[in-house]
Amino acid sequence: MIKKLLLIFCTISLQYFFSQEIYSDYYELRKKYEDLEENDIKAFTYIRPYISKAKKEKNYEKLVQGYKDAVFYALLDEEKLKYTDSMVWAANLSRDKDLMIVAHIDKGVIYYYNYKKFQLALNEYLEAYEYSKNTRNEYLKYQNLYHIGVVKSYLGYYDEAADLFGKCLLYYREKSTSDIHPNLIYNNKKGYLNSLHQLIICYRHLGKYKEMDAAIKKGLTEAGSSKDYAQEKGYFLLSKGISEYREKQYEKALSDLNSSLLSIRNSRDFARLSVNYFFIGKSYLGMNDDQKSVVYFRKIDSIFNKHQFILPELRENYEILINYSKKNKDQDKQLYYTGQLLKADSIMSKDFSYLSPKIHKDYDTKTLLEEKNKLQKINYLVTVIIILLVIWAIGLIMLFTKKQKKAKEIKQKYILLEEKFVKDQNISEVPNNTIEEKRVNLHEGKVEELLRKLQTFENKKGFTQKGLTISKLAAQLGTNSSYLSQVINEYKGGNFNKYLSQLRINYITNLLFEDRKYLKYNIETLAKECGIASRQNFSDLFYEINGIRPTDFIKKRIQEIKNMNNQL
Repeated sequence: MIKKLLLIFCTISLQYFFSQEIYSDYYELRKKYEDLEENDIKAFTYIRPYISKAKKEKNYEKLVQGYKDAVFYALLDEEKLKYTDSMVWAANLSRDKDLMIVAHIDKGVIYYYNYKKFQLALNEYLEAYEYSKNTRNEYLKYQNLYHIGVVKSYLGYYDEAADLFGKCLLYYREKSTSDIHPNLIYNNKKGYLNSLHQLIICYRHLGKYKEMDAAIKKGLTEAGSSKDYAQEKGYFLLSKGISEYREKQYEKALSDLNSSLLSIRNSRDFARLSVNYFFIGKSYLGMNDDQKSVVYFRKIDSIFNKHQFILPELRENYEILINYSKKNKDQDKQLYYTGQLLKADSIMSKDFSYLSPKIHKDYDTKTLLEEKNKLQKINYLVTVIIILLVIWAIGLIMLFTKKQKKAKEIKQKYILLEEKFVKDQNISEVPNNTIEEKRVNLHEGKVEELLRKLQTFENKKGFTQKGLTISKLAAQLGTNSSYLSQVINEYKGGNFNKYLSQLRINYITNLLFEDRKYLKYNIETLAKECGIASRQNFSDLFYEINGIRPTDFIKKRIQEIKNMNNQL
């Protein structure tokens, strides 16, 4: 037993000795793992002594490299984030601006690609941008511009993003074909292929399909069959499949989309994986195979539940699932997917409300101000022009923000109203309290009889009668107005006027949700339809009960229907 323990101890000691002494040179250590696949934890046998050596020697450049390698080979997202924190720490100790740029870019990449935390990612890119102002390292500048372009693309600023990716393409293309070290050629070609993929995404959203197809063809040719560019080839195949879906070539689309699945899964890019599933589902939908399509739409929901993230273009996924559930009369699923859609809208609106003004204020306006300071040294006239441009830009941003705020308020009110009518379209349920708990002077039997008559009155839409008063309704129900008033106050949550207004507005709101022909009616016609004589009275009551003016509601509803039709 003792001999066995000594043998184990000696083995461990020898492993430690070899890792510390035989591979003590940084180059020799990195050579042992640099050809391993991403996320291969076997690399840490050599990364750990590499980091230990750099710490001991206070070689911060090597220490940043060691942590960078750890990020690449770590398996878990939380470990990758931990090592990027260590990168930033080591870079700060070095006081080397280029190392700080690298560290903040890498941390932003982990926030963006692994966590989809756009706010945190953008903060890191902007931090890197500050350090990159005076660097001579053009590669780092363009790397950071690429990542800012990705955020712009997510926000929907496709023209601006395409401009950034175009600049990156020119830079990376030149570098990848120049006479430099093979590792640098590899890095620049990666940058070129990724910029081309992002440009394809912009082209697709801008409707530049001719340019998109040409770029896809070029990307597939450039990526070739090399294992080094398998992930990029997967992205180009995904884009090709989407293009084929657009042209209604569903079988070809399915072939290319399925071919891209493996590399996209291996890249752990769950956002692009969701896009892949979405267009596979849409292709099956185009072939009228609802059952197969829904399988993939539900996969997107699973990814959303796990990561609490969804791309704006995938919002339609929940509209399709809601309609499918409605078609199959599955109210539980319909309610669930409606809730998921509301949650997705909430998450996306948070990203947009934070990122949209920030990327303009912290990036674009800063660039304008820097240009102003440079040109100010040339002559006074140019300075005046720049100031006017900045004021104009700020005015546009303020106008845009105000418009967005108003649109957001209307959208939120519309969503709340839609949720209300999905969950419960019957507002006049009798409370659970027993009749004995109500006023003692109301006879139980008569109350129950009157409540049944009121329910019949509601079911038959009797409230749409014009000029209906409590006296007229009492006569119709075979009671007196005083007794009817007491019952309505006790069991309907308000007086007769409030009860009648609630029924009428809920009725017309339901019609606007369910029957598109009512969206074409003017306000006067809608008022008459539900028994309200005055246009103004109808508009005020609609706002009081629903929290939104009928004109705003109708515009939002029409816009929503158009969006659904365009996506289909």
